[in-house]
Amino acid sequence: MWDAEFDVIVVGSGAGALTAACRAQDLGNEVLVVEKAAFYGGTSASSGGGLWIPNNHLMLAAGVEDNEQDALTYLHSLTDGDVAPALVDAYVREGPVMLRYLEEQTRVAFESMVHYADYYQELPGSRPGGRSIDPLPYHARDLGGSFETLGFPHIQTRVMGLMGYTNQEGAVLLSKAPGWLKVVLKLALEYAADLPGRLKGRRSRRLVMGNALVGRLRHSLDDRHVPLWLSSPVRELVSEDGVVTGVKVERGGQVQQLRARKGVIVGAGGFEHSQPLRERYLPGPSDTHWSAASPTNTGDLLEAATAIGAATHLMDEAWWGPTIRVQGEDRARMLFTERSMPGCILVNAKGARFVNESVAYTTAVQAMYDGDNLPCYAIFDSRYRREYPFGPLLPGGMHLDWLQSGKIRNDLLVTADSIPALAQKLGVSAEGLTDTVKQFNRYAESGVDEDFHRGENSYDKLYGDVRLGPNTCLAPLLEGPFYGIEVYPGDIGTKGGLLTNEHAQVLSEGGAPIKGLYAIGNTAASPMGRYYPGAGATLGPAMTFGFIAAGHASS
Repeated sequence: MWDAEFDVIVVGSGAGALTAACRAQDLGNEVLVVEKAAFYGGTSASSGGGLWIPNNHLMLAAGVEDNEQDALTYLHSLTDGDVAPALVDAYVREGPVMLRYLEEQTRVAFESMVHYADYYQELPGSRPGGRSIDPLPYHARDLGGSFETLGFPHIQTRVMGLMGYTNQEGAVLLSKAPGWLKVVLKLALEYAADLPGRLKGRRSRRLVMGNALVGRLRHSLDDRHVPLWLSSPVRELVSEDGVVTGVKVERGGQVQQLRARKGVIVGAGGFEHSQPLRERYLPGPSDTHWSAASPTNTGDLLEAATAIGAATHLMDEAWWGPTIRVQGEDRARMLFTERSMPGCILVNAKGARFVNESVAYTTAVQAMYDGDNLPCYAIFDSRYRREYPFGPLLPGGMHLDWLQSGKIRNDLLVTADSIPALAQKLGVSAEGLTDTVKQFNRYAESGVDEDFHRGENSYDKLYGDVRLGPNTCLAPLLEGPFYGIEVYPGDIGTKGGLLTNEHAQVLSEGGAPIKGLYAIGNTAASPMGRYYPGAGATLGPAMTFGFIAAGHASS
């Protein structure tokens, strides 16, 4: 009944899936990776590429102290009641082991982001930096032909849509820290000097962020001669007497039934681009157009697993983040930094602020849904527009607006000469917005945000402007014209999914493991619960539990 047989079949080709494939192959298995899309990498390829791994060897080597107990204290306080403690324990224990394996046995390499703070600094066990790590840049020439099918980086992670930058470089650029202009010149020179790359096209061959991570993993997979089938969606999980024994894959218009002798590891993303599933599970309003994740993530494997009795958990949650829409782009843009820059505020229809604009992006959207805060608008002035990027628009002071079409510039932002006039155009209370701006300007002058305490912890200050004082996160809105744009409760993926145990085994509705079936990444209910502990808390667990799943299936 089988068209082909393998020991382990991995579904999906994001960072977690490729980690699982490399580990399974190294443990002596015959491995196959199948990917629904025509490009590999999924949302991982278009992501920031960072991992959040407590107590990792890179932070310790950089002189940042950490230990398992503090990491457990921090995570258990965030996940209490939402995640089985055994999952959290397994993640904290095995994350550093997974990282050492990758750095020692594959082409993957990272550096510690020693100044990138955990997102909830007020909680015991948090760290002001070091737990988040950034993949080192990689050159596409090392990938050979595999570069042609590597998923594209998100357009918002490229300067002028062309040149990528690392998370470390981005922090310097966006905060206008000393040396930011040198970084811009370095990126431009490296891009222009790559003559073989320019002869082939506009795409930069200097891979950074998610492209660097996935590129390094794919190269490691090629080293191991592990096949990766593209344009090969899984149509069904094959189950015999309650045991998953394989998959039905459509390839080249034909359905093949493939046996997995030891297990199927599913790392196929979430359901963020399925409108029916969003409306069934997520809080409303909800729209696929607000998601910044890969458009191919439609929950196919989630539905295939529930069809054979798999349990689900946290289905009302996502990796939330405020987003905007730019016409002609295939996914939304996340406002990772724009809302945090000094001089930008978020308001509701009453014209009132409702959140510290510099908080973690998940927390920002949770505040949008909590109460009467939708629709939501970002408001800023001409000083902000001159100094900082916003979406596809580069800082006005760089005089590079001509690089964007006039239609994008005109359609993206609502513009007015005064705050009351802007409020009227947006449909916001003019009186409320005027009072809010006046009060916020007083806070900027004093340096103390009396309402939401913006700028009072190390995470808030990541994207502050070091040239400003007394609070690097606060600047008044004084210079007209003024700008506004609607901001949506978006995401970079759903975080509810298949319920798993500490071995990444999928559990049935009765609570027992479904033998032969594993789930990782956004296909599984997140071991991070309803919160976002730090930068890289999506990929860190995906890769760690991919590593764990490969080991358990092999045993």
